Amino acid sequence: MGQQHDFFQAVKPYLLLMRVDRPIGFLLLLWPTWWALWAAAEGTPPIGTWVIFTIGVFLMRSAGCVINDLADKDVDGAVKRTAGRPLVQNMLTTKNAWLLFAGLMVVAACLLLFLQKLTVLLALVAAFLAVTYPFMKRITSLPQIYLGLAFGMSIPMAYAEITGTVPKVAWVLFIANVFWTTAYDTIYAMVDRKDDIKAGIRSTAILFGDLDRVIIGIIQLLTLLCLYLFGDQNGYGPFYNLALITVVWIFLFHQLLIMNRLPEKCFKAFLHNNWVGLVVFVGIFLNFILKTS
Repeated sequence: MGQQHDFFQAVKPYLLLMRVDRPIGFLLLLWPTWWALWAAAEGTPPIGTWVIFTIGVFLMRSAGCVINDLADKDVDGAVKRTAGRPLVQNMLTTKNAWLLFAGLMVVAACLLLFLQKLTVLLALVAAFLAVTYPFMKRITSLPQIYLGLAFGMSIPMAYAEITGTVPKVAWVLFIANVFWTTAYDTIYAMVDRKDDIKAGIRSTAILFGDLDRVIIGIIQLLTLLCLYLFGDQNGYGPFYNLALITVVWIFLFHQLLIMNRLPEKCFKAFLHNNWVGLVVFVGIFLNFILKTS
């Protein structure tokens, strides 16, 4: 028992750095990946491809968290929500954090050996976006859009792997995900807005100012429009449309939560976006299951 406890204590800082204890980021990246896999394969994605993409999501999300903390290690201490992160608390060295990042990227790169050339090329773009995203908070007020681009790259990758090409409809879903990510990450940034201003970190929450809720609402509507166009172009049936109607009510709930801009309510609204991803996936899933039954 003592050896097991010592082992856990040794690896705990690395797990915390990878945000294994906070799976919301993994889920928000996973759902669009599954949307695209099921849509591209018309409801029957190959098991091997599904496993590779799911593991890839975990690895890239973990690597993204590590590089994010490395980039922000000098400012995280000034933000209440991030002051307890491993690098700020000196739970592990910067060198070991870099080694962890390199290890995650190497394992992720090994997965590319099983994928098609076009998928690999798109994966390289995705990796570049993921690695450079943390630095966008210092050079642009639109890092949430950049995150949307990074989070959305699994969509054209899924289509490329399954169909050998990236059709226009895949880019419609990609744009939908960029809008959705921008909306929920702006809500997330509202939690830290006061601390971010002091720390010199830029975000759409700061850029939008008093118009934040209105602009988030517009972006949510654009998300729904793109998701509707995606379903329409694919000829999806009533179960998919019912899913979108459910998402309308979820977005309205988010607007109620952020009405007074209370940090704890904004954080709850951010976490609740997991349900958006799940509902859209269920809509796509049922569309194929019930069509063939």
